[in-house]
Amino acid sequence: MDQTEYKIYIDNVIRRVETARLKVDDHHIVKIVAVSKYSTSDEIEKLYEIGQRAFGENKVQDLKVKTTELEELPLEWHFIGNLQKNKINNLIDLAPSLFQGLDSLELAIELNKKLAAKETTMDCLLQINSAKEDSKHGVMPEDALAIYKQIETECPNIHLKGVMSIGAHTNDKAVIKKSFETTHEIFKQIPDAKICSMGMSGDFELAIECGSNMVRLGSVMFNK
Repeated sequence: MDQTEYKIYIDNVIRRVETARLKVDDHHIVKIVAVSKYSTSDEIEKLYEIGQRAFGENKVQDLKVKTTELEELPLEWHFIGNLQKNKINNLIDLAPSLFQGLDSLELAIELNKKLAAKETTMDCLLQINSAKEDSKHGVMPEDALAIYKQIETECPNIHLKGVMSIGAHTNDKAVIKKSFETTHEIFKQIPDAKICSMGMSGDFELAIECGSNMVRLGSVMFNK
C-alpha cells in the first residue's frame, strides 16, 4: 500500500470514529492514540506523515527504543501497558505524555514516591477492570471512586486526568457495552476528569457511543 492508498485507508478509519462520535453529540471530541506495539519506527513515521501524532506503547523498553529512534518528530507518547515496579524509574525518565495503566493504589503510592524523589510529576489515568475479569488489571468498579480520590489526596506528584478500561473479552455485544457504560458512569462522577479512554480496534465504535473520548487503535491504524 503506497502513501496515497494508506491515507485513504486511514481517512476511512477516521470516518468511522466521526460517525460514532456524532451519535453522541456534535461537540463530542474523540482522540485517537495509535497503538504501535507491533509496528516499526518506519511504520510510525508513515502514519505521522499523514497526520497522526499520539502513539501508545505497552512495554517500557519498546517505548524507550521508539522515542529514541523518532526523537526528531514531535510525537505524543502514551504508556498503555501494565507497569512493573522495577520499571517505574525507567518510565519516569521517558516522561510519557500520559500513563494510561495506573491499575492500583499500591502502584500509585510507589509511583508517587519515585516521582517525588525525581522532583517531577506524571499525568495518569486510573485503570478500571469494569468487566471484573481475572485476566485484566485495574481497580474494581465499586472501589474506583474512592481510590481515585485517595490518589488525588495522597499522591500529589500524580496528576489524574480520568479513567481507562478495556472492554469485556467476549463476543456478546451487550456485555461489552455494559462494561463501557460502567466505566463511563464512574467517569461522569469525577468532577475534574477529562479523559475516558475506552475502545480498541475491535470495539471502538461501541466505546465511543458509550461516551469514550479517547480510543487506543492498533491493528486498524496500521492495517495489520
